[in-house]
Amino acid sequence: MKLAILDDWFDTLRGLPCFSKLDGLDVTVFADHLPEASALVERLRDFDAVVLFRERTAVTAELLDQLPNLKLISQRSVYPHVDVHPCTRNGVLLCSNMHSGTPSFAAAEHTWALILATMRQIPQQMASLQAGNWQMGVGKTLNGRTIGIYGYGRIGTAVETYAKAFGMNVVWWASEQGRARLAVAESRAAFFAQSDVVTVHVRLTPETWGMITAEDLAAVHADALLVNTSRAGLIEAGALFEALNAGTPGMAAIDVFDVEPITSANDPLANHPNVVVTPHIGFVTEDEFELQFTDIFDQVVAYGKGAPIHMINPEAWT
Repeated sequence: MKLAILDDWFDTLRGLPCFSKLDGLDVTVFADHLPEASALVERLRDFDAVVLFRERTAVTAELLDQLPNLKLISQRSVYPHVDVHPCTRNGVLLCSNMHSGTPSFAAAEHTWALILATMRQIPQQMASLQAGNWQMGVGKTLNGRTIGIYGYGRIGTAVETYAKAFGMNVVWWASEQGRARLAVAESRAAFFAQSDVVTVHVRLTPETWGMITAEDLAAVHADALLVNTSRAGLIEAGALFEALNAGTPGMAAIDVFDVEPITSANDPLANHPNVVVTPHIGFVTEDEFELQFTDIFDQVVAYGKGAPIHMINPEAWT
């Protein structure tokens, strides 16, 4: 099997224990990013299988229709970046472990890092000190404040554990199904209004796209912080930037963006004075990579043995 691994920007995977699972395969690791379909066609023309690095590369019908040798795409988790119907039409099997029972500590820890960094003004205090100044302002203590967690899943429940360790009060909101399983705020409006920190932990699907609206953000008070380490598309397009300009919420901490990677130094949201930002690194730890790519490489090996696992479009196999 001739296998391509895309978008390993820091050439990390070869150093992980799980990489040995691919011993005996013809593996090429690409550390750069090619956004254009035409360039990807030229790169991938001779490969039988492709490993995707999260959503870094979109797999479109335009691409798939020009890769007659491709038979397998292996990745992990949700797949809004993969056009499944053209995969099936072209006989390309998509395998993706949805890992419903696997903890996801990296994203939860990064969420907490952003909360602490923003509430204690760590980036601003650091910049002030490095500029030859001393303190530049006054931060906020988390103990006794209220955190609103939107999304009752693996990451949200991990964040709840951290919040309670810091002495915060926790309120919840979730889908109708999720709300039936836990005690939630008395209303959606109350959830946003009473939270000093709102953090979002929901998978991006067609149903959840734009689920947090301008009206929701307007209900958040001016001293509150909104955190998004999930997906930018969960928030109505343009609504967060406009809300920050209006002062509700007063702060945001963002790890995800509508278009990634950001290549402009002048991106309006990334440069907003009331925002702390990171370049989608919530999952970027060696430990998380080992966890994720163990699953991804297991899928490659299983396919090579004629017994594929975690098939999203099994009709492409049968």
